[in-house]
Amino acid sequence: MFDVAKHLGAVTRAVEDSTHEGTPVKVVVASRTYPTGVDDLWDAVTTPERIARWFAPVSGDLRLGGRYQVEGNAGGEVLTCDQPKHLALTWEFGGDTSWVDVRLEEAADGATLTLRHAADVRDNPHMTTYGPGAVGVGWELGLMGLAEHLATGAPIPHEEVEGWGASADGQGFMSASASAWGEADALTSGDPEASRAAAARTAAFYTGTEPPA
Repeated sequence: MFDVAKHLGAVTRAVEDSTHEGTPVKVVVASRTYPTGVDDLWDAVTTPERIARWFAPVSGDLRLGGRYQVEGNAGGEVLTCDQPKHLALTWEFGGDTSWVDVRLEEAADGATLTLRHAADVRDNPHMTTYGPGAVGVGWELGLMGLAEHLATGAPIPHEEVEGWGASADGQGFMSASASAWGEADALTSGDPEASRAAAARTAAFYTGTEPPA
């Protein structure tokens, strides 16, 4: 259904240690260039009708200071909306708040989207267990859906995507993505083996397989 190698190779991944308003955070950074203009890319990531085609239905007051809700996922507040270059949100899920920052810029072969997702690392067992891949794999699936939508303009059939996720290609994509995020984390974590072990647990979570001991 999807060209797994093409999509995996199209994403640049990085993991950073930083702070957010004085709070220590781990930042997952995913970047991908799309063969379209900045204005079209902005429209695809901010217009509810188009977001639903490649990600999930979203509702709420989608303007600066408003609150949004992604169906079956996170909600939050729109912190920055500088059309067509910069969007920032709180990402509130399961009682935790993290921060998502999206920037768009022109590139020689289209427009580049850079997404930064910052999560509080204080007393965060989820991050300790799964590492940055816990959010990195999910965003990478979203960036793949965005690429398919931009290529065709058609909505991504969610039922087919769910079936694809259980296929060999889908399982391979999620495992490879988790491993790549583990390697990105290993470059900065100071404990590469722990980064790779967390990535293996992330892969097991996404693929529904037995996690490593």
